[in-house]
Amino acid sequence: MLPFVLAALPLVGLEFLADHRFERGFVAFACVLAVVALVRGFRRHQQPLPLLLAIQGLILLVSGVTWAEGGLTLIHSALVTTGGLLLATAHFVNLRCDRRGEVHVHGPQCAH
Repeated sequence: MLPFVLAALPLVGLEFLADHRFERGFVAFACVLAVVALVRGFRRHQQPLPLLLAIQGLILLVSGVTWAEGGLTLIHSALVTTGGLLLATAHFVNLRCDRRGEVHVHGPQCAH
């Protein structure tokens, strides 16, 4: 269903979502957000794996929207998709590392 929804976006006035400038801005925002979240997580759990995954994902994402944007659509799509998946994996690993080190003490404020 998603391909049909994406194809219908210009009909409802959302063609700006297909613009390369929007994609670059979205990737820039995602990069800043990812760096902030993952660095904060690293400070808590001191595990380098999420940062290593994120760096690779960010490099692929930025390469996809800058270097490969004017080239083949297949290369652009592969770089952006792989970079996004690596970045999402980094966030999941970061969350898992945060939860592993979490110590929960039951006290009067505990709601469960």
